[in-house]
Amino acid sequence: MLVATSLLLSLTGWVGFRGWQARAHLVNAAGLAGELSAHLVSGDNERAERVLSALQGQSNAALRATGGFEWSLGRPVPYAGANLSAVRQIAIAIDDLARQAFPALVRVDLGVLTPREGRLDLAGLRTLGDELVKVDAAVRRIRTELAAVGDDRLITQVRAALETLRGELDRLAAMTSAAERAGRLLPPLLGADGPRRYLLVSQNSAELRATGGIFGAYAVIEADRGRVSLGDQGSGASVVALDDPLTVPTELRALWGELPGLYPADVNLSPHFPTAAALFREMYRRDRGETADGVLAVDPVVLSYLLTVTGPVRVPGGVTLTAENAVKTLLHDTYQRLEPAEQDSFFATAAATVFDVLFTRKVQSSGLLTAFDRSIQERRILFWSARPEEQRMFGDSRMAGVLPEQDTVPTVGVFLNDGSGAKLGYYLRQSADLTVGDCGTDRRRELKLRVTLRSTAPASGLSRSVTGLAMAGDPYTLRTLVSVYGPAGGVVRDARLDGTRTPMAAGTERHRQVATVNVEVGPGDSRTLEVSLLTGPTDSGAAELWLTPTATPWTTHVVTAPNCSQ
Repeated sequence: MLVATSLLLSLTGWVGFRGWQARAHLVNAAGLAGELSAHLVSGDNERAERVLSALQGQSNAALRATGGFEWSLGRPVPYAGANLSAVRQIAIAIDDLARQAFPALVRVDLGVLTPREGRLDLAGLRTLGDELVKVDAAVRRIRTELAAVGDDRLITQVRAALETLRGELDRLAAMTSAAERAGRLLPPLLGADGPRRYLLVSQNSAELRATGGIFGAYAVIEADRGRVSLGDQGSGASVVALDDPLTVPTELRALWGELPGLYPADVNLSPHFPTAAALFREMYRRDRGETADGVLAVDPVVLSYLLTVTGPVRVPGGVTLTAENAVKTLLHDTYQRLEPAEQDSFFATAAATVFDVLFTRKVQSSGLLTAFDRSIQERRILFWSARPEEQRMFGDSRMAGVLPEQDTVPTVGVFLNDGSGAKLGYYLRQSADLTVGDCGTDRRRELKLRVTLRSTAPASGLSRSVTGLAMAGDPYTLRTLVSVYGPAGGVVRDARLDGTRTPMAAGTERHRQVATVNVEVGPGDSRTLEVSLLTGPTDSGAAELWLTPTATPWTTHVVTAPNCSQ
């Protein structure tokens, strides 16, 4: 017994020492992975290769530290064995990433994503796509293997490490999947198989709609064998409203009547971008007699991000747009100094000029990637293809703007539509807090949503272009229709405005309950909307918010809870 006890204690001590070694190597590997990412984005492949070599050394050392006979002997032991197995799987996952996924990323030439003399290198894009297919396949396999690791018997530190790595893999998988799709899609989208024509629409955040703002201006983008040029330009208001409404989904018509099918400014009252894009494309076809292959939507904040890459751009009218002044110039100053007809012309040419410069001026690929990534993450760049086979490839990605009919994590949407008939959205400041409650016996959770809207509008001095129809009564009062979309399969229970129960207009869209509340905010005032919701059956204690992109960023806070199994 003494000998057996001595051997057991020695083995435990040795496993503990090896575990300490493994932890040190894994921590070092995590730091190197972050450094590698920074070098890849900046385009410094020489440094990236050196960091990758160091990362592979650390990941291999962690693999060796968790692969000895003593580690194998401890794995069948109840409780302790589960933790040893989990640490081993973490080490395997990181080493697989370092040897099977990251090397291909280092080989990738991101320069092919940057236009040269108005043209993108289609052959280079195809090569990039081939490399990204391998990376995406490796990341998906590693992610699947790590998802199979049980976490119900893990100590806090190991569970936290496992959850962190899973979260990082989820984000990496989303990026590699999107990049892989882009590698396959970009050549045909850019006219590799024949000329393409797209509508570039600028969403005006001064007059809010669920996807960002009314389609204030448009330009036609023509793509042929990688060369991109701009064609017809105009204001959204120049596309004539229809006498007979287009067919809109039944649920959308129940929420907003015939408005989305009649008026170009109302096609995006719903947050589901494919519906809005298809409606606007058809309105443009009927008005101009031309058919577009898709719709690309951006907003002034996207232009400000791109201007950090291109540098200042002089637009018609003698105005120079910079990263610092673009949003204020487009959403504030223009309304104060120009007549309505001139405003339409200015909006129509500003976005087109910035994109034209982007394709003709030499820019850094790293900065361009950062600007596009940030814009897509904030849902400020949206794209819809009129070709179903291409649109399917975008799936439920952020860029597609698809309101998913199912959730992997309970998601609450907060979408804003202007009800003032004015351009006061520039003065809106907004925050959203979401708290996840305990698990119910039916595995549903209560969610508490708190949305605060504050107005920074002055009490006087704005032009008629800004105050518009003044449908709130007072020209300086912001009237906002706040639509709260519950989680898929969930319920919107009730709402309170400034602590008092308030009526809700109720409906559904794409398997989600929708409640809309009218919130009016005077100059300098704020209002708070509190909404109680229920999720569908779920084990997850996480939750996500999907918000209308606005002129200024939302302030958000999500309070999660433990999984139901914990």
